[in-house]
Amino acid sequence: MPNTAMFPESPVLHLYDPLGDMLGAGDGIYEYTFDDAVKLAGHACPTVAGAFLVTRKALMTLYEHEIAQRGDMQVTVHGALDEGSNGPFSQVLTLLTGAAAENGFQGLGGHQSRQGLLTFDTSGKRAELCYTFTRISTRKSITLAYDASTITGSPTISEDMQALLSGHADEAILKRFRAAWSERVRHILEDGGASTITQLS
Repeated sequence: MPNTAMFPESPVLHLYDPLGDMLGAGDGIYEYTFDDAVKLAGHACPTVAGAFLVTRKALMTLYEHEIAQRGDMQVTVHGALDEGSNGPFSQVLTLLTGAAAENGFQGLGGHQSRQGLLTFDTSGKRAELCYTFTRISTRKSITLAYDASTITGSPTISEDMQALLSGHADEAILKRFRAAWSERVRHILEDGGASTITQLS
């Protein structure tokens, strides 16, 4: 099967992972596209797109003209693991930043640990889909909120999804739904977070 890009116009992130470099996985400089996040999640949707864009904005802000470093980031998810879309959102955050929850890599001789760098704050003081990124090496941080409702999709999406889930959709409905769903995701990516991401601090 040919390995073709699903979202060829999606943004790209270049990251350096010193652990990968040390263990001989190339030179540790990796390129991540939105397609990589899609493969992790198993699907493309506004949540997966938002996680990619939020992480991209955070890294661009905290590293400016430097290449961002995986494993040099603490991430706080404002909300519980099972609240809203925090679960799948956080998986993409881990993919891109290396910050993992308690199931993360424990490190080698006290170095390069990723365990516990991603935490969930259930105090309820922040908006839904809100995330704080802290660069460990400088202690600089940024808090970003994501809201995809500003970019709406086709008015047929909801009705077509219900038809698909109930087993009453024909091939034409399936084709229309797929096209409309992908189109909304593409619009979110093309927007780059300008309409969907708000910096809170």
